Parts: sequence; structure tokens; C-alpha cells
Amino acid sequence: MLTWSSSATLLGTVAGRDWLIPPGYGLWVPGGIEHSGSVLHAGEMVTISFSAGHCPLAWAEPASFAVGSLLREIIAHLHDIAPGDHSRPAAEALMFELLTPLPAHHINVALPADPRARAIAERLLAHPADRRELAAWAEHVHASVRTLSRLFRAETGLAFADWRAQVRIRAAIPMLAGGTSVSATARAVGYRKPSAFIAAFRRSTGHTPGTYLPRPR
Repeated sequence: MLTWSSSATLLGTVAGRDWLIPPGYGLWVPGGIEHSGSVLHAGEMVTISFSAGHCPLAWAEPASFAVGSLLREIIAHLHDIAPGDHSRPAAEALMFELLTPLPAHHINVALPADPRARAIAERLLAHPADRRELAAWAEHVHASVRTLSRLFRAETGLAFADWRAQVRIRAAIPMLAGGTSVSATARAVGYRKPSAFIAAFRRSTGHTPGTYLPRPR
């Protein structure tokens, strides 16, 4: 099964692991794996199922991927046509050729299971520019700062501030890829100063935000 988000923010749970699907990205789920999903921020999305017996992909595990302009058009075409359309075999073959798992350095956001920390996490996934610090969130979910700090570190492997930075950088990547300037992207994901955004981006990805901007033709 292939799921692609053009403007929604989705959360897929596959084999007990959570996968964030921001706009401009997709998730591939091999056949026979239990999965579910939810919408964190409403928008447009596409889900297409394929016959496991005729799928050339040998991916045994779920994989996320970026969706460029050509792949986007092919997915939209496959979604719109009938199962027996004469163009389907060629379109599917090209789609499978273009699907490329994201490299290991790509941002992966682990989500906490505790309902108090989870409520904060889901809010920030949908609204990464929310600047509330942990003390304000603690009041919001009726928990202590110490408890929330412990939960985020134990259930995501990161301190709250580092986890939020991952969310912001993950949200920034499709904006940059779409041509939004570094300064505008920084503001949109909650950074007051572009320099702070650039530093956080480099720490998370090993690259500067400009790496993800469209190249001039």
C-alpha cells in the first residue's frame, strides 16, 4: 500500500511503529503488515493498494519517501484511473522505479505513548510553530514539568527541546523543497531567528537548509 500526502499531516502506525507523513512525503507498507493511520492536520492525501504478487519492490519493511513532481503526477494518475486502464502497467512500472527510500539521515520523529506527552506531541506535529515551553504544556495537560521531561526522554529518546527541534526540521523540509525561503520557513516552524533555525537544521540533518531548496534550472 502506498500513501502520499500532498497537503495533510498524517500519522501511520505500522507494526507498532509510528511514522509521520508530512506534506510532500509518502509511506510504503509491504503486504501482510498490520497498519492503521490518523490525520493530524486535514488536507489532501492519496492511498493506493497494489497486488502483492505483482509488486517488484523487495522492501520487507515500511519505508518513507519524498515525492517529486514526476512521481506526484504518476501517483495522481494511478489514483484516478480504473483498475483495468490500459496505461496502468506502464505507470506502475515507472512509479516503482522512482520510489526511493529516504536515506538514514532523514528526520525520524518518535512519538511518546503516555497520553499526556502524546497530546503535546500531536499538537506540535500539527502546529510546529507553537512556541510554548514545557512549563506551559505541563499546565495544559495537568502534569508536572519533571514528569513530562522524563516521559519525553524515556519514550522518544530525546529531551523535549530536542524532540521539538526534530519536529520543526521535519516540517521545514517540504517547505524548503517547495521553494519557501529559509527565513520564511524558519518563521513558519517556530524560529524567531533564521540563524537559530540554520544551526538546528545542520545539527539534525548534517546539511544547511539551502541544500533542500530547488535548484535553478
